[in-house]
Amino acid sequence: MSAADRRHGGGLLHAAGLGRRDQNLGTDPGLPIRTASIMYRHVRMRIVGMNDRALVFDGIGQDFPSPGQRNKVRVLDGISFDVEHGKFVAVIGPSGCGKSTLLQMAAGLLIPTRGAVHHRGRKIGSINTEVGFVPQQAQLFPWKTLAENVELPLLLRGVAAGERRERVASALNSVGLNGFEQHFPSQLSGGMQKRGSIARTLVYRPDIILMDEPFGALDAQTRMVMQSDLQSLSMEAGATVIFVTHDITEAVLLADHVVVLSQRPSRLLANIPIDLPRPRNMFEPFRNPGFEAAYDAVWTEFRSQIDTGRVH
Repeated sequence: MSAADRRHGGGLLHAAGLGRRDQNLGTDPGLPIRTASIMYRHVRMRIVGMNDRALVFDGIGQDFPSPGQRNKVRVLDGISFDVEHGKFVAVIGPSGCGKSTLLQMAAGLLIPTRGAVHHRGRKIGSINTEVGFVPQQAQLFPWKTLAENVELPLLLRGVAAGERRERVASALNSVGLNGFEQHFPSQLSGGMQKRGSIARTLVYRPDIILMDEPFGALDAQTRMVMQSDLQSLSMEAGATVIFVTHDITEAVLLADHVVVLSQRPSRLLANIPIDLPRPRNMFEPFRNPGFEAAYDAVWTEFRSQIDTGRVH
């Protein structure tokens, strides 16, 4: 790794896309996931015969210091739920209720004040290299080409050069960016940078994908296209996904379960199964049989938390 990489935090966190949230995602249409299922094949083989829980949040509580005050702010209070292998779980709740905090805990970036998070039966106590994190910000290094950015997680893991080239090519092809390998981030649109960030997550074949409102800043049409392609990835690859969103429609269309959190200090209000048949129509939600009933079930739990200026 170069000195420039080290100075700018060029470790595993940036390679996996772990870091700050941002609203500048661009509005390019399309996230054509075509070959990602191959990248997950070994992961699926690895978990055969194991417990069906990919991730367990057990009695999670989190307190944060409050500037200028002696008392701490309690954000999470006794959150418990499981995520099964191969399932897509959406998390919704009011602004500031700790949705992103849960993802940080699953990634090992934050250790809970109380309780524990377990990944495949192992308590998470440090950086969890088996998960991929897709934040709102693309976080591509500006001095590296797209291929070099996507390659970085493999370089950090000591993967041989030949295998790195093959996996980078496969990851870029899976998100429709083949042909742009030698472009620098400044030569890519915001949407293409976002897809590059997703390719960088896919390239090291994570056991779980964590997504923090990845489509929040996109226009409506582009969002639907990307939702549809994400559904294809989830279905074809059998990927385990935890997806934070503020959009009930998005949560119902994408998820197998929707976890609803309360206002701070956040409690688990409901873990609602979504039994709509797949593939689901992302472009015309009400054409999906059972969509209205599923939406109403989530909305019934969520509406009690509405507080003007706080719902997000």
